Amino acid sequence: MSISLTRYLVEQQRAKGRIPSELRLLLEVVARACKSISHAVNKGALGDVLGTAGSENVQGEVQKKLDIIANDVLIEANEWGGHLAAMASEEMDSIHIVPNRYPQGEYLLMFDPLDGSSNIDVNVSIGTIFSVLKKVDPSKGVSEEDFLQPGTQQVAAGYCVYGPQTTLVLTVGDGVSMFTLDREQGSFVLTQENVKIPADTKEFAINMSNMRHWDEPVKRYIDECLQGEEGPRGKNFNMRWIASMVADVHRILTRGGVFMYPWDKREPGKPGKLRLMYEANPMSWLVEQAGGASTNGHQRILDIQPTQLHERVSVILGSKNEVERVTSYHAKA
Repeated sequence: MSISLTRYLVEQQRAKGRIPSELRLLLEVVARACKSISHAVNKGALGDVLGTAGSENVQGEVQKKLDIIANDVLIEANEWGGHLAAMASEEMDSIHIVPNRYPQGEYLLMFDPLDGSSNIDVNVSIGTIFSVLKKVDPSKGVSEEDFLQPGTQQVAAGYCVYGPQTTLVLTVGDGVSMFTLDREQGSFVLTQENVKIPADTKEFAINMSNMRHWDEPVKRYIDECLQGEEGPRGKNFNMRWIASMVADVHRILTRGGVFMYPWDKREPGKPGKLRLMYEANPMSWLVEQAGGASTNGHQRILDIQPTQLHERVSVILGSKNEVERVTSYHAKA
């Protein structure tokens, strides 16, 4: 018998006491929004959603039409339900407070509406990443400060990958579960529970074109992998790089591997390229819940205290033994 996302969440609420009803309803709304985004992505050129929108986001990156569509879908789906106090998105300068005409809840939702934008027009997997926090003081109004909580404070996190199948991956702190969108039923169905990342791997994911800009510990690690059986690792490695964090992390959750988007010398003042709040924190929690590890090369990502909404971070995540090896190389350096 197939188990729907709704039933899974009800059981998390009722039998396990993992989540309150308000959070369950919020996650169902996020899932419905992802379903709408999936339909828009699937239509592609038929829906006139490909190409750039002629605008830039807060980070100065050119926005694709689908970036804006996905952002609007998530805001419109979530602002009226009464579960949220505010939202923050990679595509918006500041937070979006739930309008006064709707009831305000106690949760905060953060999202990267469409990760892997460079892959939209070439029909390669892209996705939506989301993270849920709870307001520290429900009695006060909401501000950016409320969002600046370390990743350990997340109450739910996940992503939806729009590939050959649309798959929703979720944690509420009780392991990682995967749900596949059944288009005939129109609902997400549980297809894998207790996802586990192997501690060892023979695959790494990194953008090799930036090699000349890397720090020495990263160069050392990749160089050892490239030496294969004859090198210090004594085994051959394969490289995988999709340039869509959702797709790369999904592969790691499915079969292991290590994903790296490290600091480099091109913009030495920036700690990294990926966003701590919208990408690194939710993905790090998912990876840890599946038995993997995630660091910035020096410390556990989930322990980092954010200081700004669009903070960036270096990311090394995946199979535990490989992440620990790269992190130890940073410590020695």
